[in-house]
Amino acid sequence: SEDDLAELSARAVAAVMPSTPIDEAARDALIAYADGDGRRLINLVEQLATAAADAGRRSVDLAFVEQTIARSLRRFDKGGEAFYDQISALHKSVRGSDPDAALYWLARMLDGGADPLYCARRMIRMATEDVGLADPRALQIALAAAETYERLGSPEGELALAECVVYLAVAPKSNAAYVAWGAVRAHVAKDGSRPVPLRLRNAPTKLMKSLDYGKGYRYAHDEEGGYAAGERYLPDGMPPVTFYEPTDRGLEERIRQRLAEFRARDAKVRPRDSGEER
Repeated sequence: SEDDLAELSARAVAAVMPSTPIDEAARDALIAYADGDGRRLINLVEQLATAAADAGRRSVDLAFVEQTIARSLRRFDKGGEAFYDQISALHKSVRGSDPDAALYWLARMLDGGADPLYCARRMIRMATEDVGLADPRALQIALAAAETYERLGSPEGELALAECVVYLAVAPKSNAAYVAWGAVRAHVAKDGSRPVPLRLRNAPTKLMKSLDYGKGYRYAHDEEGGYAAGERYLPDGMPPVTFYEPTDRGLEERIRQRLAEFRARDAKVRPRDSGEER
């Protein structure tokens, strides 16, 4: 509440700038800028104390508060609130396929002092999380942008980051692989350890071969279309499960069609919901 923030601001001011009076209008402005967040209020008071000391101010009025806060909102350190807010805005702009907004937030972050290589690492994550297999080139471009910046530095290398963020924004989007990875990790954690079927096991020794390791394995390259229709690669007895469901966007549309063809061929050999051991 405002009363809580008023008490907190009084404590913060007394702690970090006890000899620099702040008038009532300036205190009210600080509370308003905090917008209900006590942590933000403390950060603002600390920034104000630093600015007042640097400027040699013996008192603080509303104009000085507004000048200081406007500057601090534009320039931030890695742990600051604005830093994470702007990263979030950049990521969501890319996910929302808005290249202009993505460029704006990237420029704001770099102008504010963010580490360009941190931005590059975030773009690599965007390429895998939000673009995915709808456009696998996105990951290559993100990695290349990071490498380019490492070689050129600022300001020349920043153009590679800008090109990358535009490409990510306009690329087709899919989080299907991201969702599938989360689902399979949850499944494995809950399901426990199932043995590898004998036909899928490696058999480098005579003993292993005598124990039927690798027996019955179908070499997919020798099958029609390079696909062993009806073969199962999950553990025996494990109910059928689908983790990866490609979208109808970008390259994943072709992936989806190909998987549909494989499943249709499987259905001719064994029921789609078959989970019997073999």
